[in-house]
Amino acid sequence: MLFRCHLLLITCVFAAGWVAGCAPEPTPPATTSEAPAGDDAEAAETADATGETAAEEPEMPAGEEPADTVSAEAPEPLPIAVTLGDPGLTSGIPGEGPLTEEQIAAWLETPGVHEPLDVSLPMGLKAAQANIVGLRENPMTRAKIELGRQLYFDPRLSSDSTISCASCHDPEQGYAAYTQFGIGVEGQMGNRNSPPAYNRILSGPQFWDGRAATLEEQAHGPIANPIEMANTHEQCVATVSSIPGYTMQFDAIFGENSCDIKNITDAIATFERAIVTGPSPYDYHVRLKRFTDRFPDEEAIEEFKEEEPELYDEYLQAKADAELHPMSESAVRGMELFFSKKTNCTACHAGANFTDEKYHNLGVGMDADEPDLGRFAVTGDEKDKGAFKTPTLRNVELTPPYMHDGSQETLEEVVEWYAKGGHPNEWLSKDIKKLDLSDQDKEDLVAFMKALTGPFPEVEIARLPESAE
Repeated sequence: MLFRCHLLLITCVFAAGWVAGCAPEPTPPATTSEAPAGDDAEAAETADATGETAAEEPEMPAGEEPADTVSAEAPEPLPIAVTLGDPGLTSGIPGEGPLTEEQIAAWLETPGVHEPLDVSLPMGLKAAQANIVGLRENPMTRAKIELGRQLYFDPRLSSDSTISCASCHDPEQGYAAYTQFGIGVEGQMGNRNSPPAYNRILSGPQFWDGRAATLEEQAHGPIANPIEMANTHEQCVATVSSIPGYTMQFDAIFGENSCDIKNITDAIATFERAIVTGPSPYDYHVRLKRFTDRFPDEEAIEEFKEEEPELYDEYLQAKADAELHPMSESAVRGMELFFSKKTNCTACHAGANFTDEKYHNLGVGMDADEPDLGRFAVTGDEKDKGAFKTPTLRNVELTPPYMHDGSQETLEEVVEWYAKGGHPNEWLSKDIKKLDLSDQDKEDLVAFMKALTGPFPEVEIARLPESAE
């Protein structure tokens, strides 16, 4: 079963790849040993001038082959340079039903699946290419992405086989969860909202308080957390090792007898790094605006067309894309407000991913008798009391409720919170101040945040290796 994310503003349909992990350009299928139909015509062209065809080669004795026999052409390796979000990287091994050992073995033998990928970010996020984190320590390969995908959706990693990573970071819920707090084994409830699991390739420390230094370390924690998966790392490894389809993949990717908790979490982190948001209406608008700011009228455009025809073609494509993925007038006004000194939103929601990856006290939950002190529990630094990590605003409309405690159900509530200046407390961020916003201003800011919604990659959520009989 393939999950295709339905967005409120845009819909993106990806073409199916030849195998999981294929690049945007389809890979030619392997040629077979059967001669193509065109070979008959080629043979006819070998007839001599008299019109007679060449004599047939004598039949070879059984077990012998002519010295000049050419074997079937091997399939071309899959491309190494890929753009994250392209079809195939996360769409699973082709087929239906549980993954069989035969399907997994064929996949592992596909040329190119074990080669480290040269990854690029899609339009919109592309400006943050230099901020990619973790690939030197844990290179991405198609085989590792696919193994991580299986582990991410597999509830057998939990103590009672009911909870997977996707239980709290569900692609059908924006790679987060619609519940106020994360829910684990036996319905146990945590005390923080599930943060979204996309665009993590641009993020170093993880969790709301940054207590996990890397994405690998983050994947390590929930497995043994008594409220989440409630398992032990030893039992998790034993369970995964008992499944033949998994051991085949670990042996091929990490080396023989390599199924351990480090490699399990390395694979999960690799899959999560492949989950990125595609271009949004905002991104298309900005790309077109670069042209329209430079050529504001028809006369300038005509000169541009004559002087730079190739760039003019790019302008036409940008115009067509912006018309297909339009920003509303309200969203455009909201964009101007968002980037203005009046709101100062970019003090925290900065850069291509709309987050500074830092920690701020917004006053959320600070009126409780025993407030969650967030980052302070990690650093012990007084200034970090009540501070939590800035989340990305990309695809934010898909991830309610909001804030670390899930206390705000809608984006409208979030804007109201900022407008009133948060909740005063001793450690309130200096960037949180009351905002003089009209009702229209507030509507426009919400419209802008919704215009940051782009497509998720096509992801297979159901096909997992069969348990041993």
